[in-house]
Amino acid sequence: MMHKLLIGLIIIYTSLFSQVTNAQEISIIPKPNTLTIGKGNFNLDSATVIWVESDSNDINDIAQMLQSKLNEAYGIWLPIVTFPHKQKKFIAFVKKPSAATEEAYAIEVAEKSIYLSANASNGLFYGLQSLLQLMPAEVYGKSARNIKSISIPQLTISDAPRFAYRGMHLDVGRHFYPKEDIKKFIDYLALHKFNRFHWHLTEDQGWRIEIKKYPKLTEVGAWRKETVVGTARKEQSLISYDGKKYGGYYTQEEIKEVVAYAQKKKITIIPEIEFPGHMVAALTSYPHLACTSGPFDVRTTWGVSKDVLCPNDSSLAFAQNVLKEVMELFPSEYIHIGGDECPKDRWKECAECQKMIKDKKLKDENGLQAYFIHQLEAYLNANGRKLIGWDEITEGGLSKTSTVMYWRSWGAMKELPLEIAKHGNNIIMTPVSNCYFDYYQSQKPGEPLAWGGDLPVEKVYNFEPVPQGFTPELVPKIIGTQANIWTEYMPTFEQVEYMSLPRMSALSEVAWSEKRNKNYSDFVSRMKLHFQRLDFMGANYARHLLTEK
Repeated sequence: MMHKLLIGLIIIYTSLFSQVTNAQEISIIPKPNTLTIGKGNFNLDSATVIWVESDSNDINDIAQMLQSKLNEAYGIWLPIVTFPHKQKKFIAFVKKPSAATEEAYAIEVAEKSIYLSANASNGLFYGLQSLLQLMPAEVYGKSARNIKSISIPQLTISDAPRFAYRGMHLDVGRHFYPKEDIKKFIDYLALHKFNRFHWHLTEDQGWRIEIKKYPKLTEVGAWRKETVVGTARKEQSLISYDGKKYGGYYTQEEIKEVVAYAQKKKITIIPEIEFPGHMVAALTSYPHLACTSGPFDVRTTWGVSKDVLCPNDSSLAFAQNVLKEVMELFPSEYIHIGGDECPKDRWKECAECQKMIKDKKLKDENGLQAYFIHQLEAYLNANGRKLIGWDEITEGGLSKTSTVMYWRSWGAMKELPLEIAKHGNNIIMTPVSNCYFDYYQSQKPGEPLAWGGDLPVEKVYNFEPVPQGFTPELVPKIIGTQANIWTEYMPTFEQVEYMSLPRMSALSEVAWSEKRNKNYSDFVSRMKLHFQRLDFMGANYARHLLTEK
């Protein structure tokens, strides 16, 4: 009797162990919305072929990504065919018009076949990201390995994103990162199924985009004479500087290269050119754009400057000319014009500004900023584009068509999203409280200098983009979410990686996975294998989750 009981316990234990092992293998980030595990595996080897139903470029591009990844990591080269031999194992990329959106996809893994289907190449690309995450983490490596077979668990996945806008922001004004670093950042976004890269290209501390009509923007504005050392939050007399000239910018050819790179990974780059505040680098290059005669210097410390663009006809022409070249470089539907943190001190002292307020029957300086931004929006709309701005564009009168990035999540501002939605505008949720990745990840000793605040991974993961009080009719006004990386204290791209990961992984699940499917403990468990993927990608990520119990 005891012998039979022991055998029974062994069988039960073995079964449970098998289930646990299988569950650990299914470690997709962000979590798919429907996943059913079957029995057995698909064994990918040199006898496998990649089948595409047609020779259309968009399907072939996705198939070639898989082909290249397997060859790079394992030395396995799978031929791409349009008519697979019936006796061969195959991975099929198929377009089916049944999916709900262009980003939805389905995967069916059987013993002899893998079907990856979607109604558009976007869905096929996201399906490929999930398929790769069903493989060992080594698939993200760079060196070929002598492995003859890769085991992929049999299962079915039906998946689609919760939000249409899933973004990550990177500020290159405070610190500049070469184009290869930007491409690597885009790789991280693609891994996590983000579809928007908000590229913050201009700041008081540096203008980073070549504008051919205004060459001084990069000849002068891209360079500061030195940079503040340590925190800038102390008495002026205590601030010290490194005495080293700093800067850089992207040529238009480099920008075209990065845009094309992102497009292949189904990521739209949204450029941000700041108006009318955060413009000291531009004012240093062209002082006549200011309310005062200057002189100006590209800022060497952080914070907000009182010197801003004078919102007159000359500045409007400048802004339109800049946006004209920006639109030629970026095919995105949206263009971000900033609109945040614009002190009105200079406008209050400016006779021309006060005359504009009177002549145009504006209420005050906030109305003057709104007037200027409305002119920019009209220009963008006339060129087939749409405007995004930070939530300060609500001050002085918000247009009906602009999209608002909500960030000021404190005090009375907590009610702002509901007001914006009732006004009829779309909103992208990017609140300081949950989405500012320049905040500290931990209060433990040894953390690198950061802007402040406290934003651990769990707080990012538990963020709910739809605020309380939104009726079902208003919920669609929340079109997505985004995290922002402000780089005052990130002088290297390795520091950007550290502050981004794994908080980016957590936000990807906020943006993609249905609310009912989220579970933080489950996320942490799945991250164990995901960290291995990041290792093979060469990422410098924060390791707090690895040490948590």
